[in-house]
Amino acid sequence: MHKTLIVTNDFPPRPGGIQAFLHNMALRLDPDRIVVYASTWKHSAEGREATAAFDAEQPFQVVRDRTTMLLPTPRVTRRAVGLLREHGCESVWFGAAAPLGLMGPALRRAGARRIVATTHGHEAGWAQLPAARQLLRRIGEGTDTLTYLGEYTRSRIASALTGAAADRMVQLPPGVDEKTFHPGSGGDEIRARLGLSDRPVVVCVSRLVPRKGQDTLIEAMPRILAAVPDAVLLIVGGGPYEADLRKLAAETGVADSVVFTGAVPWSELPAHYGAGDVFAMPCRTRRGGLDVEGLGIVYLEASATGLPVVAGDSGGAPDAVLDGETGWVVRGGDPGDAADRIVALLQDPELRSRMGERGRAWVEERWRWDLLADRLRTLL
Repeated sequence: MHKTLIVTNDFPPRPGGIQAFLHNMALRLDPDRIVVYASTWKHSAEGREATAAFDAEQPFQVVRDRTTMLLPTPRVTRRAVGLLREHGCESVWFGAAAPLGLMGPALRRAGARRIVATTHGHEAGWAQLPAARQLLRRIGEGTDTLTYLGEYTRSRIASALTGAAADRMVQLPPGVDEKTFHPGSGGDEIRARLGLSDRPVVVCVSRLVPRKGQDTLIEAMPRILAAVPDAVLLIVGGGPYEADLRKLAAETGVADSVVFTGAVPWSELPAHYGAGDVFAMPCRTRRGGLDVEGLGIVYLEASATGLPVVAGDSGGAPDAVLDGETGWVVRGGDPGDAADRIVALLQDPELRSRMGERGRAWVEERWRWDLLADRLRTLL
């Protein structure tokens, strides 16, 4: 029976977008036909316990490496080759092409007939650095297909590849579970819990890091409040930028109109999206183009929930929005641009409804997990 070895550093219970992408894809493949080789999340007793509990719940086999950062070292390559042979795997899927895809030739020699490597946002950054470009080129030559999230990442990564490898690229973005993220996801309960039932809510669901643009939203709040005095910004998620954001809200004089939830359980994320009237994350590109948004699955989850979205113009974020139909793309880092679009949506219920309905339909047409898992099965 044809089996696939999934090799990845990014896998739950380690949190993150790539981890969720890979796990959702793995759950939609035949569990008897995949083996996952992943890093260990944490060496602490708590981390080991959480990892063991997670692995035991999976319908497929998960093999953990002893390291918390899986890299294409000789030892890891030997382990991957051993697993390929032990389980009779004929195909390999690298959860992130760089750098693990460098193991492709060794796995090919060991018997892999098909090798697929998925690229995300960081490979687009690699394509701008001379030494990393050469590694990407090697990865492209050692695999059958490199997948990409959207046109932004494809064009940049392709520039580092040979023409033949670039021609073999196939789009494989993360999907959205439209049965989990939907307009009746429980937003009213979250609003009531937070005391926001009667207030217009701008919600942002994301890690709290500078690229995501929560600071831009806070800086936009004075202008938003001038037009919609009872509006509130609901910032959902945790991260290293939280203290800076709280300080900024206080300095800007809008602390009473900004609510921080901190990290919330994944099971409550759909309801937190649903607590909003508008979803906004005006992400921006940083570090000279090395820190960019790969796609922005949060925009699609918000669309599936029936919300209009306001997205930043960083990287592939515009690929997750039909500009003018499901929401708008604004200049990342521009509070005025973000405020104008948010105010327009808060003041026009019919526009919010129309954009939300179009977004929901677009997710059902193009971004469902089952459609994308079928594409991955074909590639493998």
